[in-house]
Amino acid sequence: QAKECNGIKVPIDTSKPNPNEVEFDNLYLDMNGIIHPCTHPEDKQAPKNEDEMMVAIFEYIDRIFNIVRPRRLLYMAIDGVAPRAKMNQQRSRRFRASKEGVEAAEEKQKIRQEILAKGGILPPEEVKERFDSNCITPGTEFMDNLAKCLRYYIADRLNSDPGWKNLTVILSDASAPGEGEHKIMDYIRRQRAQPNHDPNTHHCLCGADADLIMLGLATHEPNFTIIREEFKPNKPKPCGLCNQMGHEVKDCQGLPREKQGKHDQFADSLPVAEQEFIFIRLCVLREYLERELTMASLPFTFDFERSVDDWVFMCFFVGNDFLPHLPSLEIREGAIDRLVNIYKNVVHKTGGYLTESGFVNLQRVQMIMLAVGEVEDSIFKKRKDDDDNFKRRQKEKRKRMKRDQPSFIPGGQFSPQALGNRSSPQAISNPRQAAFEMRMHDRQNSTTSSSPNTSLSSDGSPSLAGGIKRKAEDSDSEPEPEDNIRLWETGWKQRYYKNKFDVDASDDKFRRKVVQSYVEGLCWVLRYYYQGCASWNWYYPFHYAPFASDFEGIADMPSDFEKGSKPFKPLEQLMGVFPAASGNFLPPTWRKLMTDPESSIIDFYPEDFAIDLNGKKYAWQGVALLPFVDERRLRAALEEVYPDLTPEESRRNSLGGDVLFVGKHHPLCDFVVEQYKTKNTEPVDIPPELCHGIQGKLTLNENAVLPDQIVESPVPMLRDLTQNSAVSISFKDPQFAEDFVFKAVVLPGAKKPAPVLKPGDWEKTNNDGRPWRPQLGFNRDRKPVHLDQSAFRTLGHTMPRERGMPGMYANAVPLGTYGSPYTRPLMSGQQQIPKLLSNLRPQESWRGPTPLFQQAPQRTAGAAPLLAWNRMLQSQNQFQPNQYQGLGGPMNYPQRPDDRMDRGRQV
Repeated sequence: QAKECNGIKVPIDTSKPNPNEVEFDNLYLDMNGIIHPCTHPEDKQAPKNEDEMMVAIFEYIDRIFNIVRPRRLLYMAIDGVAPRAKMNQQRSRRFRASKEGVEAAEEKQKIRQEILAKGGILPPEEVKERFDSNCITPGTEFMDNLAKCLRYYIADRLNSDPGWKNLTVILSDASAPGEGEHKIMDYIRRQRAQPNHDPNTHHCLCGADADLIMLGLATHEPNFTIIREEFKPNKPKPCGLCNQMGHEVKDCQGLPREKQGKHDQFADSLPVAEQEFIFIRLCVLREYLERELTMASLPFTFDFERSVDDWVFMCFFVGNDFLPHLPSLEIREGAIDRLVNIYKNVVHKTGGYLTESGFVNLQRVQMIMLAVGEVEDSIFKKRKDDDDNFKRRQKEKRKRMKRDQPSFIPGGQFSPQALGNRSSPQAISNPRQAAFEMRMHDRQNSTTSSSPNTSLSSDGSPSLAGGIKRKAEDSDSEPEPEDNIRLWETGWKQRYYKNKFDVDASDDKFRRKVVQSYVEGLCWVLRYYYQGCASWNWYYPFHYAPFASDFEGIADMPSDFEKGSKPFKPLEQLMGVFPAASGNFLPPTWRKLMTDPESSIIDFYPEDFAIDLNGKKYAWQGVALLPFVDERRLRAALEEVYPDLTPEESRRNSLGGDVLFVGKHHPLCDFVVEQYKTKNTEPVDIPPELCHGIQGKLTLNENAVLPDQIVESPVPMLRDLTQNSAVSISFKDPQFAEDFVFKAVVLPGAKKPAPVLKPGDWEKTNNDGRPWRPQLGFNRDRKPVHLDQSAFRTLGHTMPRERGMPGMYANAVPLGTYGSPYTRPLMSGQQQIPKLLSNLRPQESWRGPTPLFQQAPQRTAGAAPLLAWNRMLQSQNQFQPNQYQGLGGPMNYPQRPDDRMDRGRQV
């Protein structure tokens, strides 16, 4: 964490050893997992405009970089055009997002009018254009601007941050085809196949998707770690109407806002907690899997790496981005454990492993699937029993809570307050009147409830009116979606195919067609994980999966894919995944194809569509029944509007590639600069000895970042880089023949990491019955830090007690060391700063050229360096705030002046 001193962020020196006691070589960022939470966060105020969004993304990357501190490579990958198989899911997500956004806005407006009609108090409605997250798709202006901003950010960091001194940076923006995480995997695969690759490279991949765990295991790299945000459920969110915490829009009553703090000083600040991150160490997961998958008395030699590949393959059956999961396999019902047990029982019959380097042995897979099919009926019946038992327990819990509810809870001034509320208690006004009102209220309640068959007449007096019928919302049972399939009853297969596919279950030809498509999908997905995209055009053409018991005779099914397929162009993909409501991101004549009733493809863009809950409870878990896009019809319709594209739109519609950046201290810098000087237009190989063993082809880039040329800032609040020394050039991964097979093996020379788990870690209790405690951190011998009572008292006196984070985006430019003047030494005779400055950079450490407007005043020879944290606490001197003043922006980014005319008058 960056420390703050006198309102100024003290930058972190990332060139120092990693505080997590591990050194990473390569950091890969799956950028879409960063872009979404930064542009439309769920737990804090959203950025006001696109510029603030870009600054928030910079902040996030800085935070990750400060934690991981890669020493060789930083690879940023943004989702480009996806394979056709993925576009179906993207289409479903974007249509849903558009539909839910409209419905939420209508519901919000309706509730607002009801509250105001009742005399409720609500803040004035903000006239603000709703941010459409669908713009985070390749081909839009937003993604084009993001690429420009990231190029500026990388150049700025390479110029001035010591942690980036010897770093190679590769940016794969949205113009390069492929999903972000798969572009990363493709890079790793191709580098592993090079003779200069270091088999002990320590990789760290940042992203929240669960499939990153599978992708990391599929590399067979011994040192692979994933960093992701720590998931904290039920985070408090402000109400969308009154902006108060503690309730949702549907429960808003329009009550006056409570005072926040003694003087209402926290009125505009949300209780924002710093995002925390966790490491997932795949080497530890591999230890668990080795214990889980090791089998004795096999008719063939046991190979742990092959069994890991089989485990990854079996996980595809419980769901992935390209295929619906099988009806009988739910991950929350222990489907993975069930598959592993069946796998270990059947493997003696199969005579070998299910997969090899991304290719599937269908005859062996058939044995596994038919074994699952034998227990399908019992799985469905057990699911029904478990569901009924859960509902019964919930009903009993509701009755118990209703029975134990106190008969009377005081309100108003005497209402119970939550523990831990730091606001000072308010003085009670007119307590006698308040007590009288509570007594009368209690008496009225007891009178009403004394006779169950008594109701109040219009004048308020009790009257005999027979039993009052209980309202539906007070019922113990919740409305359940109708289930026409009834998988737990005989005839479930017949009902499933009739209801979901509108065919008879006896139609063997159709069932075989569904199974064949699903088998093709399994082969395509595994190939995608281990070898790259086998076909850009293939997709699963149904909304639902077959049953495991239908996988008969799949051994002879073909599993080859057409060669030479090409990805969609960015604007073509937008036409395939966007609803008409997001058509504003498309050229006008293209947009018209989505809305014109006479359009030949108007059926691709329904205004409304059904969502099949498919046995689930919530709409987001259901299946969006959207029509599949016919690629031939789409391309034929687009041929007529292609001539209408402007040059800028044509540029955004073209496919691009990766760009490599290095700073002036990098060994490769002079080699790249020489290419531009000689104007060599031919691709050249990277000398691996100059770039940590990285190999590939370099070609000159038209919009390159070049030394001694100004890098213009695309964000108005940030300065142009007038003293640039970084350089960029187009980069292409090593190329291989189309039928080349990347071997899924541990490379020769790779050292197995030291085991982390002890024998007792396999059980939940060890150490003579004491609770099982997992190892925290990368160093198992590290002693946990302990503070005694006096240290806690010291922290209580020194730590700021103020809440809130003012200027979250407006002034909070990225953390870092952009020509930082914050390391100014104290003059001789001055007192030291006694708190929380452990990361101050020593004066002799490397930094880039400091612009004139940021240079600190001249210092005398008597300067003394600041002390580190462990010696600061020994100092008895008092902190003098005026001695520690920084120059430049509040987080050390060079700030652009509000008035550009003032630029020449800066000191």
